[in-house]
Amino acid sequence: MKLLVFNPEHDLALAANLSNFTAPQAGRQLRADLGFIPAIWAGDDDYILVDDVKQAEIAYGQLRAELGLAPKQFVDKTQLSRLYINKVEPWGWDLALRSFLLRYGVDNVSSEDEIAMIRNLSHRRQGARLLEKLQMEGVIGISQEAVSIDEVHQFMNAHRHIVVKAPWSSSGRGVRFIADTIDANQERWISNVIEKQGSVMIEPYYNKVMDFGMEFESDGEGKVDYLGLSLFHTVNGAYTGNLIAAEEDKLKVLSGYLSSTFVDSVKKKICDCLGETFSRKYQGPFGVDMMIVAGDDNKGFMLHPCVEINLRRTMGHVALALTPFSDGHKHVMEITKREDNFKVILSPVS
Repeated sequence: MKLLVFNPEHDLALAANLSNFTAPQAGRQLRADLGFIPAIWAGDDDYILVDDVKQAEIAYGQLRAELGLAPKQFVDKTQLSRLYINKVEPWGWDLALRSFLLRYGVDNVSSEDEIAMIRNLSHRRQGARLLEKLQMEGVIGISQEAVSIDEVHQFMNAHRHIVVKAPWSSSGRGVRFIADTIDANQERWISNVIEKQGSVMIEPYYNKVMDFGMEFESDGEGKVDYLGLSLFHTVNGAYTGNLIAAEEDKLKVLSGYLSSTFVDSVKKKICDCLGETFSRKYQGPFGVDMMIVAGDDNKGFMLHPCVEINLRRTMGHVALALTPFSDGHKHVMEITKREDNFKVILSPVS
């Protein structure tokens, strides 16, 4: 039987690369409040690890009533050693989760070498490499790795308005937007990231019109399957919600900017490129974040096809697991904080 784990602090844990990692309070609360989320796609015989079984049953029960989902089995850490678990499927693998599961009697975990490989593939330089391979008519985007503050200054002089990213960080964190000059605080931050993580990723600032993504699954043997589009919202770079709709409806949203033929060609190119990259290195879900960019002088639109690769399950996968509503209306899945707790809210959109 499988054990499913929602560990949203994964990106931070991967950056820290420690077996004993304590997530910030917000990350711990997100995991505590929304630990039931894997129940949406779990099989009938799967277990879902949560902090509090009763709380998870109540939270999932509200979603069940709304969507007609089947009951699922929630367990807490004290029960793990008594369960037969032949596979673990977390939000994402990192040393902290591996250590936690071993401590509570779960042996079927990824090895340290496998996690090191996942961490290497999660470095933002992998996104830059994919971006190079996706260059074609209608595509925009460059990204490069800098190992010194001097390289960042040189890039700044060339582009005037840039984005600097830590190699590993969570959504909305580890990213700085810099215009015209690099001030002392920004220079300290960049130098600190280079000291701790070895480099920073630098790219021009683009006039973004819309965020979206594509969700995939790697079989680890050279094959990558496309799962669907992810149309999502962010606030200050942090995820807030996803559109739940049929694929054709999501393509219609994009059609005001990009042709379906063009979107399909990018999708196929990603499957080919990352199938080769992930062969014998990564098996599991992942997403590629993209953005539509206004053309020069606001004439037409272009696609930035790889803002970053998320080598883990994403909220886009969660949205895809929620079947479009039978009423025919599109809905938005929002992760919001109400009454001091994070909640999944589903709302119709006109």
